[in-house]
Amino acid sequence: MRVIMKKSKIITIIAGTLSLGTIVGYIGKKICNIGKKKDESVCVPHKQGFYEKYIKRPQDFCCALVATVVLSPIMGITALLVKIKLGSPVIFKQERPGLNGEIFTLYKFRTMTDGKDENGELLPDEERLTPFGKMLRSTSLDELPELINMLKGDMSVVGPRPLLVKYLPLYNEHQARRHEVRPGFTGYAQVHGRNAITWEEKFDKDVYYVDHISFLEDWKIIFQTIKTVLKKEGISSERSETMEAFTGTPERSNVADHRKQQERAGQ
Repeated sequence: MRVIMKKSKIITIIAGTLSLGTIVGYIGKKICNIGKKKDESVCVPHKQGFYEKYIKRPQDFCCALVATVVLSPIMGITALLVKIKLGSPVIFKQERPGLNGEIFTLYKFRTMTDGKDENGELLPDEERLTPFGKMLRSTSLDELPELINMLKGDMSVVGPRPLLVKYLPLYNEHQARRHEVRPGFTGYAQVHGRNAITWEEKFDKDVYYVDHISFLEDWKIIFQTIKTVLKKEGISSERSETMEAFTGTPERSNVADHRKQQERAGQ
């Protein structure tokens, strides 16, 4: 009798595990299919290695799914605090260019107020960014809703950060290569200077990553990101609370003159 009961329990556990696996697999398949149609028409200019072509996207999905489950309590508490301290909407939505420059909607926790001047125009970022918002940015908690973008296939765990749509026509041919891969939650530039380096240096590092994607490189960047966040390195540039706007890179022959003009402007 006891043997039969033990066998019944084992069968029940196995059946439950299989059912849970089926449910998770079904949900995963549905979410992956959201970005499947996009992937069918994607043209990647650079030569993809085995990891980038077959491993990176499934790995991104699995990591994002696990992180969403594990970090859901933190996300819930953060959302509540944003609601109390900054009001609605809790989630900041903005269009950003992704793989091949295709536009998607980026999700982040709100970090700024809606403060406006006497003309009804939004105040500068440094005036709208509250101490609470600075804390969210310094700890990267404001980035957690991007897990949704990773599950949908808009973003990767590692890749060049998604910037503003208005920057697209400002890139030169070299800089535009950063869009040959999905934008990332973190990236090579984020662990090698973040906002403390120039735009040109940042773009050079983005393109370097595009040409050197590998399993080991991605996980190295992930662990370096944890270290960077804990140390709160490179959160702001020298001249701004966040990062000054990108206005384009001058031709190489005029770089020296451009730098002199910038130095004069800052005096």
